[in-house]
Order: sequence, then C-alpha cells, then structure tokens
Amino acid sequence: MGFGSGIDSGKHYTPLLEFADALPGITDKKAFIFSTFGAPVNLLSRDKEKYDEAITKNHLALKKKLQLKGYEIIGEFSCAGHNTNRFLKLFGGINKGRPNAEDLKNAEEFAQNLLKQ
Repeated sequence: MGFGSGIDSGKHYTPLLEFADALPGITDKKAFIFSTFGAPVNLLSRDKEKYDEAITKNHLALKKKLQLKGYEIIGEFSCAGHNTNRFLKLFGGINKGRPNAEDLKNAEEFAQNLLKQ
C-alpha cells in the first residue's frame, strides 16, 4: 500500500496525516511512502546526503504514524514538485514542469524494485 502527497512546511499535507491517524491498527502489512517537494532541487541535488536528509525529514511524521499503526515501511520515494507557495507565485514558482519525465521514470523504477521485494 502506498501513502503520499506533496510536502507542505516539511511534512505531508495535513489531510493525509489525519487519514493516517484514523487508520485502524494492523499487523503484517507493508507500505511505501512517496512525495513531491518544492525545495530548490537544483541546490539539494548537488549533495546526495543533504537530499536524502531532506526526504527523511519530510517523510518522518507520516512514517511514524504508519509505523505506530503497524505498517512496515519498505521504501520511500520523493521528487521535485512545482512550488508556488507564498511569494514564489509572484515569480512563477520553482521547479516548474516537475515532476517531469525523468521523475516519472525514477518513480517507475522505484515501484519495480518494490515489486521485487
């Protein structure tokens, strides 16, 4: 089962987090987490460690909620998304055109790797 949304202020959108809170407890269920984020990906992608840290931080709230419900998180995926929050909309936003074809290819590879597990 997959859970994901865009990232807002360092975490998944509130409706998804509320949905996770409302889930019943389970056992023996695997899940993956995905997101798009509006950070300046051109800066983050230069440093894989910082990129990975940002994704880990963005997914932490949802991951904890799902784990508390009994889900085993078997993978996480994230890519850039078009961001027009706050003043950025005045300039057309950042990461325009994202997710793009390469992002979708990476998402497909991520999904294929999950199927192999």
